[in-house]
Parts: sequence; C-alpha cells; structure tokens
Amino acid sequence: MKKIFNYILQFATAAAILFGANACNKYLDVVPDDGIATIDMAFNLRSSAIRYLATCYSYMPHDGAPAGDSAFLTGDELWDLVGRVVSSASGRVPYTYFQIARGYQSASNVIANDWAAMYQGIRCCDILLDNIERVPDMRRSEKDQWKAEAIFLKAYYHFNLIRKWGPVPIIRESLPMDADVETVRVYREPIDTCFNFVLSLLDEAMPNLPLENPSRDELGRANRAICAALKARVAVYAASPLFNGNEEEATLVDKRGVALFPQKSAAEKLERWKYAMNACKEAIDVCTEANIRLYDVDNGIAQNYVMVDTLKRTLTLRSAVNQRWTSELIWGNTQTGSELTAFEQWTMPNLLKATYDHNTFGYRFIGVPLKIVDMFYTRNGLPTNNDREWEGVNLMELIDGPEDHAYYLEYGYTTARMNVNREPRFYSYLGFDGGKWLGMLGSYNNLAPGNILFVECRNGGLLGKAGTESGPLTGYFPKKLYPIQCRVTGANAATVYWFPWPIIRLTDLYLLYAEAINEAEGPDGPHKEELFHYLNAIRERAGIPDVETSWDEFSNNPGYYKSQYGMRDIIHTERLIELCFESQRYWDIRRWQEAANEYQKGIYGFTITGSAPEDYYMRRLVAAQTFGLKDYFWPISNSYIERNPNLVQNLGW
Repeated sequence: MKKIFNYILQFATAAAILFGANACNKYLDVVPDDGIATIDMAFNLRSSAIRYLATCYSYMPHDGAPAGDSAFLTGDELWDLVGRVVSSASGRVPYTYFQIARGYQSASNVIANDWAAMYQGIRCCDILLDNIERVPDMRRSEKDQWKAEAIFLKAYYHFNLIRKWGPVPIIRESLPMDADVETVRVYREPIDTCFNFVLSLLDEAMPNLPLENPSRDELGRANRAICAALKARVAVYAASPLFNGNEEEATLVDKRGVALFPQKSAAEKLERWKYAMNACKEAIDVCTEANIRLYDVDNGIAQNYVMVDTLKRTLTLRSAVNQRWTSELIWGNTQTGSELTAFEQWTMPNLLKATYDHNTFGYRFIGVPLKIVDMFYTRNGLPTNNDREWEGVNLMELIDGPEDHAYYLEYGYTTARMNVNREPRFYSYLGFDGGKWLGMLGSYNNLAPGNILFVECRNGGLLGKAGTESGPLTGYFPKKLYPIQCRVTGANAATVYWFPWPIIRLTDLYLLYAEAINEAEGPDGPHKEELFHYLNAIRERAGIPDVETSWDEFSNNPGYYKSQYGMRDIIHTERLIELCFESQRYWDIRRWQEAANEYQKGIYGFTITGSAPEDYYMRRLVAAQTFGLKDYFWPISNSYIERNPNLVQNLGW
C-alpha cells in the first residue's frame, strides 16, 4: 500500500513544475490512529471519506478576511490606515493584501497568491472522484452527491483562478505522479475554453446536488441553488468586456502561437450574453423553488423588536448581510471564522468609549473613501448629480441635523448637506460623524431617537483622532459589516458575532440577471418586464422609488433608463451600492473595464484633524491610486514561469 506521505512527496515534485507549489500544505486531513495514512484508508469507510470531502472544501478562500479575501482590502472601496504597527491589531487584521491597493503588486512577490492552493484543491477533488466508489458503507445517492460536490468545487477553484489570472491551465484530470517533466509543463488555455470548462462542470454537478441542505449542520455545502447561482455568475463574467473578446489583451499569445484572448465579432459576443441571461433565469427559478427570498422587515431580525418603520428598514437592510443564514443568502462561506470576528473587534467604532475609555479594541482604522459615499442615491433613488432637488446644492454646506432625520442623524448636530436626504441604504451601510449607529445596546425595543448612539468623528469628539494607530481615516465607516450584536462590554472586552460571509445572495443574482438582459436585448426587449421587476424589487426593499418613477419624476434626464447605455449605468450603480463592502466591487469594475476611471478619482476623506465643523468638513486627498492595463489581472509568479516556461506572463508584468 502506497503511504500518503510518499504520495504527497511525489505530488509536490510534480506540482512544483506544473503549478509552482513548493509543498502541499494540509493536503490530506485523514490520519488513522496508527499515524500511517494511506489513500485506501481515506476511503475505506464513510466516516473517513467524509473527512476527505471536508478537506476538499478547506481550500475555499477565506472571503471577508483581510488576509484571505482577494477583493476585500485590495481595491478602492475600503482604505486601511497606512503605517499602523500595533502588533495586536496588525496580527489580527493583517494589512498585507492592502498593499495591492497601494500599487505594490509584483511578479517577483505576488501578494494574495493562491495559484498553488487552488490547484491543490482541484487535485484533492480529483482524488475523491477517483476513489469514492471504493467506500463500502455508502448509499448510491450519497456517492453521487459527494462526487457532485467535488465537481462543483473543482469548477469553483478554476473560476477563482480565472478571475484573477485570466486564461489558466485547465485540469480535466490530474496528471499521474510518474508523468515526465514535459507532460507537466502545461500551457494556459484560451479564455473561452476556460469558462466553458467551468460551466460544463457546473452542469455536470447540478443534477446530483440536493435542492437545499437537509440540515443546518450542512449549511455552506454545495446544493443545487448554489450551483445554479455560481453558474449564473460565471456566465456573466464570461460575457463581460474584460473576458469577452477583449481587444486590449489580443497580444497575449503563448509560445505555440495560440491567442489566449481570441477576438470575436459582435454577434459572438452577444451569444455570451444570451447564454448568461438564460443561466441567470435558471438560477432564479431554482432559488424560488428552494424558497430563497428577499430578507425584509417581516422575516428579518427587526421582527424581534418593537420599532418604528425607519429603524426596521435600516436594521433589515444592514442585517441582510451580517446575520446568520438569512432568507436571501444563497451561499455563505463558513471558512472565515476568527478572521472576521477579529476584524469586527479591532475596526469597529467604540461608541461606549465614554464608559470604557481604555478599551483595547475599536481602533476603527478602516475607512470608506468619499467617492464610495458619493455614489449612494438621494431619497429619490437617483445620483446626486441627476436629482433636480440637488441642483445647485453645495454638498459641503453645513447644516444641523433636522428633526425629520432624528433616526438617521443626531438632531441639531452639525453635519454636511451631503448626509441629509439620502436613501435608507446610506444610513444603513455607513457610519459617520453625527450619524446614528443602531448597535452597542442591550435592548432595541421602542427606541426614541435620543436612545440611539451616534458617532462623533471630529477632533476632540468621542471617536475623534486619538493617535497614529487609530481612525477615523476618511470620516466614514463600513457600518454594514458590523452586526448589532457587536458590543464593547468592558475596558478590555468586546462581544462579536460571526456570520457566514455572503459569497452569493439573492440581490446579487437579481442584478446579474438584469445586467444580462440589458446587454443581450436592451431595456425594451422581450424580457423587459423581468428586467424592471427584479431591479425594482431591490429598490422597493431599499425604500426608494422604482427606476421609472425616479428618472421620470425627479431627474434632470427623464427616460435615461430607456437606452441600453443609460440602463447599463443604472444597473452598475445599483450593483455597486447594494453589494458594497461584500467583495464584489473589485471584480465588477474590472470585468466592466471601468477600473481605470474609478481609480483616477483618488481616495479622499474629510479633514479628520479638524474640530470645528467648518474645518472638519473639507475634502482632503488621502491617497492617489494608479491603474494600468496590467492591473486587470494578477501577475503569474516569476518562480512559476522559471519552472514551467510554457506559462507566458500576463501583459505588463
């Protein structure tokens, strides 16, 4: 019997050539009592095989973790405090990935480099597929399900590689351990081949997955709704400009002369969008069958409290993301545990600082750039520059918190005009000077405005700048990421709340479908009613008028939504608002090829050293960002290319 440690040694040798892996970290978690693990033993009983299945899942990226999520602190949506050195904070909320946002990525030292890990996960799935039939004490249906889960994960790991590196080597079957060097020196495959392979795997997996997980103990495992939703996302990515006949990448050709981004006609590009539209509709139908529905005031956490409607809506909007297993969560990542709760501890504002002044938590060193704040709608569901009510308005004009905003803003507290008359998501997702923060309390029943805590960010205020290791950084905090259960409970104690990171939730799927319809048909095609239905369902839950009402009755550009270009702009903006801080913006602005324009806007914040309102509410440049063609994709590590010269480097690196 071949011992697993010998097997791993052989795998690591081949992987070093094929994928650049130096070792196989945590490759197999199945070790029997005698300490001698074998492949046979891993699949001799169901009890050991299920542990191997868990190992296949263990390669999933830690979404929502600062040092595990490649789209969390790596872009332009959240900004970290440069230079913080407090060991306790830096250890729990690492800032390594943030260096990508600062422009420090390189081919010699690739940050967030999970190339090898993804391929190890793929090989782990292949081993299960090759051996699961040998397990004696399993039902046929269960074997089929586990195989489907492994196929699903194999597709997911390939997709993670594709969206970071573009065209990659495809592993249809893992190579034998005795393969020669030339065999393992594989080539990157054309981008359409990569996407088609992933989509075919998802189609293969779907029929043998359960519609929904049979018990709470299995939440997070692949089911049919998750598989269909991932297929929809993959299909939309494949149709998006970054991948679909990208002319800017036309010169990326391998040593065989194979174009990795083949050029396409307009009709060929359109076919991708039509396929994506159908995949999204299929996914929505499956989710409907699985009773996945929008989280709202009637089925959300707000039903536990007696509240005015304003609080119910703001709490529901915020809790749709940061509560456990909500009704609209399609796929939650359970891999991110202590990293997520540590983020909550060390970056949340300590609203009870007056009580626990020496608390060691609550450094609040993560800020939201003003350009992200600016993109939120007005109360009329429009960008500020398109709302007639906002024409001629000075966004930085000082104004005292009005009485009709008492559940949003501290009544009478001086703030900027830009913080008044915004949509409910503005107040649900963002924390800011003078803004109410529903949280840190013991009870939420019958709250009067004066009972709700609020943020004081100006210098000298409760949460003003206290030193080089703490915030505020821009004057805004990502309140959406902090459940109301997060509380400072003592001078050196805090309660945190873990929740599964939303890889895909229903509003994401609705917006993918609306986007695909518009790109395939425009806003007046055969699926017009569905486009508006799903887009307006999100807006209704957010407490703003539907698209038609907003633009026809309140905007300076009536009928904007009637053109494909206008509807594209509306859908993109809706997506960036609804899914903000959920690790989607990074990928979206790249697949739309809009990242260069967004990065040119710079990272701005308020003048946080100011104590008087007129000194504080002045925009200041926190950091300038650059973005070039090369930044659309990760570089392949130079060491990988040295081992396998058939891996041509991405453009610009």
